[in-house]
Amino acid sequence: MTERPAYIAVCGGGAFEEKASEAAREVGKGLALQGAVVLCGGLGGVMEAVCEGARSEGGLTIGFLPGNERAAANEFVDIALPTGLGEMRNMLLVRASDAVVAVSGEFGTLSEIAYALRIGVPVIGLNTWSLSKDGEPREAIVAASSPEEAVRLALDAAGS
Repeated sequence: MTERPAYIAVCGGGAFEEKASEAAREVGKGLALQGAVVLCGGLGGVMEAVCEGARSEGGLTIGFLPGNERAAANEFVDIALPTGLGEMRNMLLVRASDAVVAVSGEFGTLSEIAYALRIGVPVIGLNTWSLSKDGEPREAIVAASSPEEAVRLALDAAGS
């Protein structure tokens, strides 16, 4: 019997930011080299960079698209899943994941982090949000200091 690969979602901003994109590209490469399936929102920015990195190492990429058109996916998405759900596709993305890596990001990334934490999917953060409640820090997001550490932590959290 063949072992099932880890399904790791990588979340981050849709606008191109050089530092975040480079980190996401390295996360994608690392995940692919470890045999993980890379899930993302399928569009630009961090999503495109992680797919590019994964594909450069022969990895499989799946994009959960907000709209109805497969053609909206970035060029590095292998399997484009148009949801027609807009930002609500974020819940589908994290629900399909064994772990989430959040790279930088804005409020859409924060929603993915929140959904994941709510349903018990581990979240690894790379230069992303930190959480507090009543002024006290919450250690819900496991911080990684590098793309390589984010890959290792995500795969460990996923049980791979």
